[in-house]
Amino acid sequence: MASSVRTGLAAAEGLPTGLLVDGAWQAASDGGTLDNIDPVDERVLATVAAATPADVDAAVQAARLRFDDGSWSRTPGSQRGLLLWRLADLVERDGALLARVQAAENGVSEQAALAFDVGGAVRTLRYYAGWADKTEGVVIPAECHGRPTHAYAVREPVGVVGAIIPWNAPLTAAVNKIAPALAVGCTVVVKPAEEAQLTVLHLGALTVEAGLPPGVVNIVPGTGPVAGARLAGHPAVDHLSFTGSREVGRLIHRAASDHFTRTTLELGGKSPQLLFADADLDAAVAGTVGGLFANQGQVCAAASRILVQRPVHDAVVTALAGAAGSVRLGDPRQPDTDMGPLISRAQLDRVLGYVETGREEGARLVAGGERVRDRGYFVRPAIFADATNDMTIAREEIFGPVGTVIPFDTEEEAVALANDSSYGLAATIWTRDVSRAHRLARDIRAGSVWVNGWGAMDASLPWGGAKQSGLGRELGRPGIEDLTETKAVTVLL
Repeated sequence: MASSVRTGLAAAEGLPTGLLVDGAWQAASDGGTLDNIDPVDERVLATVAAATPADVDAAVQAARLRFDDGSWSRTPGSQRGLLLWRLADLVERDGALLARVQAAENGVSEQAALAFDVGGAVRTLRYYAGWADKTEGVVIPAECHGRPTHAYAVREPVGVVGAIIPWNAPLTAAVNKIAPALAVGCTVVVKPAEEAQLTVLHLGALTVEAGLPPGVVNIVPGTGPVAGARLAGHPAVDHLSFTGSREVGRLIHRAASDHFTRTTLELGGKSPQLLFADADLDAAVAGTVGGLFANQGQVCAAASRILVQRPVHDAVVTALAGAAGSVRLGDPRQPDTDMGPLISRAQLDRVLGYVETGREEGARLVAGGERVRDRGYFVRPAIFADATNDMTIAREEIFGPVGTVIPFDTEEEAVALANDSSYGLAATIWTRDVSRAHRLARDIRAGSVWVNGWGAMDASLPWGGAKQSGLGRELGRPGIEDLTETKAVTVLL
């Protein structure tokens, strides 16, 4: 590999560590690199090329050429679908490797990465393979100046898509952005998170192996302020898709607005769990624990704001504290590990800071909240009780395994608490009352509402948030519509 020095995991697995531009792997134009750090022991997993603005320009130019010359945008949809299906087969073939790499990069358990990230990526690729020849138009019975017409509207690919990927679920996020773009005929430039590039780079290698033409998928690892900023503000990018924090999302939205670049922004959440006294409490606690501790709590829809009806409040607190105390921390590549480390020292400090803030504001810490081990970024999962919805730990996205339990009495109070947030990504309702479930699903302001189960996601379902949780939708039919333009054609008869 001429791109950079491969060390650790990258060398052992033969992973690419360079830039993928116009079908070729290459070093950064200035020779710059980034270290990919193992959060378990803080050693270097790989040294990866760090793209310069000139490298991003080259990647966008390659994508622009392959779109404008029609070599991808005018490829028959059936052929694009076959290539997406072939890519899905390769992801499935390399599933164990991709899970191993993602576990090493961001600390998620290898079993979870294989089941959810790899499995979800395969399903999403196959779902959009089926969409590739189905972006149909409509005939419209229009009149023009009193004359009859043959008028119709067609959907056409928007052009070059810039995709900026988060570190918490790099494979899932990359496929969620790449698959619909390729299905409709767009070309793509991907900027992985600087903390987790290797999973996305191997996905890039699979796009080459699958036979996608050079320049259709380009990958430019690098820092946010350099590579990310250049991609966000690039005049030749037609649509920008970003998943990450609100703070960075604001910067990206401003940069994209200079050229009126369309954006899809998924900006996190503070998702409420509404546990009613009539719920199956064993299932509700298990589902909440899963949603709270999945990926070390580093999930945009984490079940972190736990609203519990007062008659069962104490029982739920006790059960959650017990679950937190029984979590086995360790190397996510080992089968007996329940939870791995946080992604970085900065994230560890952030989570520990929120735990201290929760204490200072009067919440009662009933489990966890302390650093574990001197090396690596491990934190014991934390549960707070006696909390109110105006506390910092109930209002801000912590992005770590910290749950805040808040009591309520009535259904109306539960809805008011759920909606009293600047976020609106997802919510979960736990109840046996079907009518209540539908009422609350109607009244809660969120992009997704799940009933009696956390994280009920599928490639066919639109994903995105209300309020400050973002703009636009990924996945499902909206994922296709967001990446196409509508063109009206009118023939006067």
